[in-house]
Amino acid sequence: MLEAKLAEAQTLKKLLEAIKELVSDANFQCGEEGITLQAMDNSHVALVSVELERAGFAKYRCDRPIPLGVNLTSLTKILKCAKDDDVCTLKAADDADTLNLTYEAKNADRISDYELKLMDIDTDTLGIPDTEYDVCVTMPSSEFARIVRDLSALGESVKIDVSKDGVRFTAEGEAANGNVLLKQNESARKKSKQ
Repeated sequence: MLEAKLAEAQTLKKLLEAIKELVSDANFQCGEEGITLQAMDNSHVALVSVELERAGFAKYRCDRPIPLGVNLTSLTKILKCAKDDDVCTLKAADDADTLNLTYEAKNADRISDYELKLMDIDTDTLGIPDTEYDVCVTMPSSEFARIVRDLSALGESVKIDVSKDGVRFTAEGEAANGNVLLKQNESARKKSKQ
């Protein structure tokens, strides 16, 4: 049996918003340590790897490993029915063919129940090797998404270059070119020297 309670539905909403364009169907692997998802996009270019640790849930119980094959478009539609601050509970029996989602308002005056049909999805788990990177850039995901969205309107791809000046995002298109330079701020510069 799986029972996973998130204090705010927006956590799951934001996660699905980030990956729904890359992956349409995926297995959420539920185990005693939490919930993981690993999937490739249709063209096998991008690997999505997500881990929701047990500690991130208000309440978490998973008696045995359970794969939940989910159509992410359908799950996104159900999640749109929740308010961002609703308590969201996911439940599935050991041999379930459905995933139950319950949204409860903070003041407990509204409780909504939804049921999502699960799918059998054949997937291989890929080993992601530990990698030592030359550069590590930390920035708000909303800023990254805004820059990529703006520049992708100009061309098919966005190139990211990192130098001492900062991080430069560049797009080249038939009708226009554009670039955005984000300079390293002072607090980040001090951390990188340590």
